[in-house]
Amino acid sequence: MSEWLEVIARSLFTLVVLFLLTKVLGKKQLSKLSYFEYIVGIVIGDIAGTLTMNTDANLFNGLTSLFIWAGISVAISVISLKSKAFRDVVEGKASIFIKDGKILEENLKKERISADELLEMLRKKDVFSVNEVEFALLEADGELSVLLKRDYRAVRPTELWLHLPEEKEPKAVVMDGVVMSDVLNSIGKTKEWLENKLAEKQININEIYLGQLHSDGKLTLDYFEDGDLDTKQLEE
Repeated sequence: MSEWLEVIARSLFTLVVLFLLTKVLGKKQLSKLSYFEYIVGIVIGDIAGTLTMNTDANLFNGLTSLFIWAGISVAISVISLKSKAFRDVVEGKASIFIKDGKILEENLKKERISADELLEMLRKKDVFSVNEVEFALLEADGELSVLLKRDYRAVRPTELWLHLPEEKEPKAVVMDGVVMSDVLNSIGKTKEWLENKLAEKQININEIYLGQLHSDGKLTLDYFEDGDLDTKQLEE
């Protein structure tokens, strides 16, 4: 087989393999990437390019390497789903940039984000004044999430003619069936307090995929079993 025909055959074959691997890795690989997923994408792309252009490269060894890297990525994803601590290391944690309307300069420095870059990120969220922001954090995928102060948010029908207390960001107090004790401690609550409140409603923590406690005392629960989002009012 001539060299150019071999390049075409290798390209088509590699394309099919990459398509199948992408299907296995899932849609997350197509969205914002974590640190590890970014590395895996670069390595797989480099291996695929070498297999396509270098006719001296061993095709079997190259394919083996591709499947090994894809398998590692899948294994990392599975472990991340089961362990929040591992997920924090692999995917990173969110960084708070603005809290209670105040810019946290130290967190900006840790992420090497300048004031100009912060303003640019806010403008992409249609926010042109820092004074309008109550809470903002940089997600693990590099996206900025913003909660505006109540005076700058669109008015909802339930808020008309009502004097409402200041609203804070919801706190994730249960994740993957595990109580986030550090989060509870930060808001002056304990694990026992949460367990008692859930026990009163006959709810088992192990059944909860994600639980968020809102500033108005409401707890929204999403269970491992598919179903509607459940909202429970916790009384002090």
